[in-house]
Amino acid sequence: MTDFSQPLSQDFPQPFDVAIVGAGAAGLYTALCLPSHWRVALMTKDDLTLSASDWAQGGIAAVMAPDDSPAFHVVDTLRAGAGLCEVESVEFLVNQARACVQSLVELGVAFDRRNTELALTREAAHSRSRVLHAADTTGRAVVTTLMAQVLRRDNITVLAESFVLDLWLVGDPVRCRGVKVLVRQQVQWLQAGAVVLATGGGGQVFAHTTNPPLSTGDGVAIAHRAGAQLRDLEFFQFHPTALMHPEAPCFLISEAVRGEGAQVLDAAGDRFLFRYHPDGELAPRDVVSRAIFQHLQDLGTPQGQVFLDLRSIPGDRIRYRFPNIIQVCQHWGIDLFQEPIPVAPAAHYWMGGVVTDLQGQTSITGLYAVGETASTGVHGANRLASNSLLECLVFGQQLKQLQLPLSLPLLRPDPQVKSLTLPPWQVDQPWIDQVRHQLPALVWQSAGICRHQEGLEQAVAQVDTWRQQFAQLALTQAFQAIAPGQGVTLVAAPPSSVLRQWGELGSLLEIAALILKGAAFRQESRGGHYRLDYPHSQEQWQVHTLVEGDRWFKSEPVTPPPMAIPLDLATS
Repeated sequence: MTDFSQPLSQDFPQPFDVAIVGAGAAGLYTALCLPSHWRVALMTKDDLTLSASDWAQGGIAAVMAPDDSPAFHVVDTLRAGAGLCEVESVEFLVNQARACVQSLVELGVAFDRRNTELALTREAAHSRSRVLHAADTTGRAVVTTLMAQVLRRDNITVLAESFVLDLWLVGDPVRCRGVKVLVRQQVQWLQAGAVVLATGGGGQVFAHTTNPPLSTGDGVAIAHRAGAQLRDLEFFQFHPTALMHPEAPCFLISEAVRGEGAQVLDAAGDRFLFRYHPDGELAPRDVVSRAIFQHLQDLGTPQGQVFLDLRSIPGDRIRYRFPNIIQVCQHWGIDLFQEPIPVAPAAHYWMGGVVTDLQGQTSITGLYAVGETASTGVHGANRLASNSLLECLVFGQQLKQLQLPLSLPLLRPDPQVKSLTLPPWQVDQPWIDQVRHQLPALVWQSAGICRHQEGLEQAVAQVDTWRQQFAQLALTQAFQAIAPGQGVTLVAAPPSSVLRQWGELGSLLEIAALILKGAAFRQESRGGHYRLDYPHSQEQWQVHTLVEGDRWFKSEPVTPPPMAIPLDLATS
């Protein structure tokens, strides 16, 4: 255990051994897996009741049935990943799955059962029934259980409403020693032996997304500003069936609904997906999303919708499996037992992220990443359904092997918390509101389901202009002037909600630029990335795209999997 002494301030009983940024499934499970004698800070910009994991409906994929095997799960994952999965990472994920599920059961997660056995269902692109679920609120069941366990642990300090702005980097070579965090009206420097980024994805950068409002890509933006290596940021998965209602927020209609037999129809009742892929509704998500997009284009209704028809599924089965979806649809006046649900694609999951090894280590010493923030190599160009919660668990538990140095010099920041009078922030507010509204629409239009060089270049130019303007805001310049280790109390500060809005916009501008530039860099179509001007996969692009700072480059060719998987399988 690290030998730390006095705390920085009375607000944080620090230094901590490990600071975790994010309190979804990845952050919570990581905190529980760390040694119980370590002092752990768990930071969340909301509170413990809100996370993207909480919205996860589908389930957790794991080999549990006699007719299944890890080899089948590996092949399914590699097929979905369209040639960019790291085979070693996929095998590791699959082989650890059963033990992680057992761990959740022991912690108290109430998965659905058939008699005494865990119930399994099949989802798109899985060759076997291997998805465990808790009705249609699996993420909520997992997060609620993990949250209760975290709150029982004396060694874990939960810091709610804590918005992390940047990493605290020291030394040569650089080491991460903590974070710069905004807590209500104060800026603090929280010191730790290691920092774990577990902030989830960035779906809010798109106008249509199944992600909750807090999914603004903060972890990836923080890591990029610190110079960490990022990978495959152009690969965003678009879920094909999000509820489309003029008054309703975008709500995910789970993959499992199609796995149970729901059919996708157009307004004329045509079950059109089989014209695009032989598996129809059970084709990979990116194929289904593009098929819906293209079909609506062909019909002359590009902003329209299709329909998800559950009427072929027995009513008792629907009530048992999808009570939350029933409730949400009823709230918006949709009786899914009598009529199909209007749906359309929406941004759902980010395959790219901060590059890590199998132990979660990033390219910066002392900095780790888990969950959707990380790029572990398991998802490739297109995530297999229900592998995401599994990834949170498998790689979160790897942090129990984290080795802290026997001793680290205590950082000695300014002991006095100073006052900083902010310039009139009200002048920034109209610009922040305007760009926060315009940015997701721009990214959806230019880097949504289908992309083109001209649109990408125009969007990059606009986002770069906004980033320059953001850097000139009074709030931005005030925060940049705070020296490392200098605690600050903000005077004449805006409400915490405004400060968070400012910080999240900074993250969104950062990740928008990364997604757009990554999409322009990769001149082919593969998995979740589809280029109208380069509609086919190319063997020379069977590489990862990497970025450090402003430098974009290719990895070495990805080692092909040890079986024949057609290159265009997930883009055909």
